[in-house]
Amino acid sequence: MRRRRSASASRVPAAGRVGGLALVAVACVGAATAGTAVAADVASPDETPAGQSEPGTVRMARATWDTGWFQAEIYRVLIEALGYTVESVTTMENAEFFRAAAEGRVDLWANGWFPGHDATIAELGVADRLDVVGTQVSGGAFQGYLVDKASAEAGITTLSDLADPEVAARFDTDGDGSADLIGCQVSWSCADVIEYHLDELGLRGTVTHVQGDYPPLMDSVIQRYEQGEPVLFYTWTPNWTVGELVPGEDVTWLNVDASTDAGSPAGDGDYAVTGVPGCAGDPCRPGWPPNDIRAVASRAFLDANPVIRRLLEQVRIPLEDVAAQNARMRAGEGAPEDIRRHAVQWISRHEAEVAEWLKAADPELEPDLDALTAGAGQASIGGAGTGTLTVVTRNLDPFVRYEDGRYTGFSVELWALVAERLGVDYEVVQVNSLAKQIDDVQRGAADVALGGLNITSARASDLALSQPTLDSGLQIMVRAERRGIAGSLAQIVSSQLVSWIIWFAVIFGLILLIVGHIIWLFERDRNPDIPESYRRGIPESIWWAVVAITPFGAGNNTPRRNLARVFTVGWILTGYFLLAYFTASITSTMAVDEIRGEINGPQDLAGRPVAAVADTPGAEYLSDLGVGPVLYDTVDEAYDALRADDVDALVYDAPVLQHYASRSGGGELKVVGLVFQEFSYGFGAAHDGDLRDRIDVALLRLVEAGVYDTLYQQWFGATG
Repeated sequence: MRRRRSASASRVPAAGRVGGLALVAVACVGAATAGTAVAADVASPDETPAGQSEPGTVRMARATWDTGWFQAEIYRVLIEALGYTVESVTTMENAEFFRAAAEGRVDLWANGWFPGHDATIAELGVADRLDVVGTQVSGGAFQGYLVDKASAEAGITTLSDLADPEVAARFDTDGDGSADLIGCQVSWSCADVIEYHLDELGLRGTVTHVQGDYPPLMDSVIQRYEQGEPVLFYTWTPNWTVGELVPGEDVTWLNVDASTDAGSPAGDGDYAVTGVPGCAGDPCRPGWPPNDIRAVASRAFLDANPVIRRLLEQVRIPLEDVAAQNARMRAGEGAPEDIRRHAVQWISRHEAEVAEWLKAADPELEPDLDALTAGAGQASIGGAGTGTLTVVTRNLDPFVRYEDGRYTGFSVELWALVAERLGVDYEVVQVNSLAKQIDDVQRGAADVALGGLNITSARASDLALSQPTLDSGLQIMVRAERRGIAGSLAQIVSSQLVSWIIWFAVIFGLILLIVGHIIWLFERDRNPDIPESYRRGIPESIWWAVVAITPFGAGNNTPRRNLARVFTVGWILTGYFLLAYFTASITSTMAVDEIRGEINGPQDLAGRPVAAVADTPGAEYLSDLGVGPVLYDTVDEAYDALRADDVDALVYDAPVLQHYASRSGGGELKVVGLVFQEFSYGFGAAHDGDLRDRIDVALLRLVEAGVYDTLYQQWFGATG
């Protein structure tokens, strides 16, 4: 029997390991079954709750998957608009929240998936103390298998089609002849459903369930799709993956045979869904029933706060809006303040609807929407962890990358050296956003955050930041143009060289005028070639002065007087020096211009189209400089625009540009000028404990031993 293959490596000491994904899949948790860790004792119904909110105070929770934090933030702002104070927003696992809400230790969250969470609530025995309220997204939580559209058009429309070895070989990525299905991490409940499908449909001999960190595995899927290769993977909605590979345009949902519905770990529900865009059939049978996303709250809390109950009954957040926000997080807007801003922007775009919700919740309320969107307080989160260190990161080349089933990159390799000196074991996990990195460390789900972690006052309030691991800043990238003769002439005309030549010609002309008069005075009555007449003699003398310093010399027209001959020798030497200086100046200036080009620093950017990546220090710097940047969602798009001559330059993070120019630029792009607007990167740990101090000592030892410089040169070419 073919066993599942995991993309995660086993635990290794000190040097690190590729571990499990910290991001808990929305769909998988949503489809949680009896296998969820819910064995802890639960307070009986007649016990006094462990705690109650102060009047007017709400204790919110949110799920461990950051794709649901946008909705949680919307709920938080709305609850505060009703006059309540949201005391904290605590990140919790499903069972942990349901237990805490039943015991009165937390009040509500916005991340319930039903019917998926029914089994967890039933196993905990807390259904009589919880209320599921409203329907934030109705039937929109969808999950299943997808293939590229070309494969679907070739007749591959059901999961059972993979039983054919020839069909399965189409999706073979490692050469073993079996289809490689990018699926779920081992601990996710969706993994149990996939394993169930493989068994029930007899696919063990032709399909390998590839399990590992989901984001980098999906990055590889997207890369293969962009290269025109077939793809086969599991995903869910709402999620960033369906924004990258759009069902109906890029990929197609596969149908799963109805015989697998009964007894499926996916739970009860209607497995046949009509009107699903991009599905291979209608009704679509994806292998999972769709889930509703709903708020869940303590019944006692809602009984005491009917205004909040009425609010929860009103809220509707379109699935496409959630997906769009997830895509923004994926594109780099993943800091806590970004997610808060996204929620406020969404509320501002839906003012009329939000006002109706608030009015329905509290008819006496006169909502002030300006005040409503003004505040976005940060949650107070904390936690602790022990054992093998968990290092949480996100994909950011060249700092972090996922290749051949392992993590690499400058920051990852530097951390491996630090861990070796600390004598600790660790595992690397990847998430989608900076906000998730920060939250995982704050609540103890991870111990260290690395990869693009700026040392700023905002980050210092979130995490205990280490010594700088990289002194960075902004730099400019331009095209490495190769000019012909016409291009060189055009460059001369457009440069300062022309004005220099004009000034040289004026000064040289004055010198010739003086020399001509001196020769005329010496030779007018002795030399038949120099007329005595001033009007005729001066032009002839000037011509003689010019010819005398050329390679042809003055020919037979030599001075007659000895004093004139001495002057002539001095003039010839001086003239040769002037011509040599003129020639050398032009040559060196053209050479420097060829090397430097037209853009060599920020001072040369004014009036030019300059690219930057949205919501980065480069974009902010250009805006402050008064150069309206041409914004792109990713740096790869900016590279393409620079190559296509759509922009004249790109301002971005210096190490990233340097790495790309030396490794991937193909000689077409180059980095110019010095680094400016400097900033630094570091590692982040929790504020409590001494881990940050130990990391600092290890970093300093690496620098003192020269190990840091060696690693830097391997990734960026030179230290400095």
